[in-house]
Parts: sequence; structure tokens; C-alpha cells
Amino acid sequence: MHKIIISTVAVFISAAAAAETVQDVNKNVVIRQPYQIEVCADKAVSGDKTSDTLKGALVGGAIGNNITKNLDNGAAVGALLGGILAHNASKAVGGTKTVCNVETRYNEQIEQRYVYSIVTFMYEGREYNLQFVK
Repeated sequence: MHKIIISTVAVFISAAAAAETVQDVNKNVVIRQPYQIEVCADKAVSGDKTSDTLKGALVGGAIGNNITKNLDNGAAVGALLGGILAHNASKAVGGTKTVCNVETRYNEQIEQRYVYSIVTFMYEGREYNLQFVK
């Protein structure tokens, strides 16, 4: 098919055609090469003692319930005391903590790639453009 088009153009050009030009059309293509990198950042950490207090209340409630089997509210008193003791003994402090994650980043490179060509010629006073692929 390409040979027929080129042959046709050659016939037009040889038979009273003038001012032949051939222009290649290219496009830019971005080539992305992935790579991985470890990125670390400081993250704010709260000094929340809630989880320690709740754990202490649960343990204190279980102990209070077992010790005071015949008394009302033994579990509630044990939970209250366990929560207070656990809250005071908690070592949770606020501040910053370094957190690292692996990220995928890309190196980009631009390449020109051939798309098609255009031949321009004059025939019997008219200009013609013909697209073809080499």
C-alpha cells in the first residue's frame, strides 16, 4: 500500500508537479521509570492516657467483683480504683515520632517518536498534501 502511494506521488511529481517537500511529524512521549524510596517525617503523637485508664478499669472491675462477691457495687468500686491507678501509672506522653513509609516515585524522560510524514507538491496549479507512514 505504501509503495502504491509513493508511486502515485512520484507520477504526479514527474508530470508537471513542482515544489515537492517532505515533512516528518513527530510527537513527544513521556517515558516514566519507577523507583522506590523511603521517606521519613516527624508525626505528632498525643499523650492520651485513655486506653491505659480503660484497661485499668476493666481489670479493677474484674478483681473488685471477685473480691466482693456478696457486696453491691464491688465491681464498680474496683473499676473506679483500677482506672485511677492505671491513669496515674500511665507513661503516655505527647510529642513527635518519626514515621517512615516507602513511596514509589518516577523519573521522567521525554522522547520524540515518529508518527507520519506529509509530502506537499503542486500539480496543475493546485497544492496537494499527502500523508503517509514510512
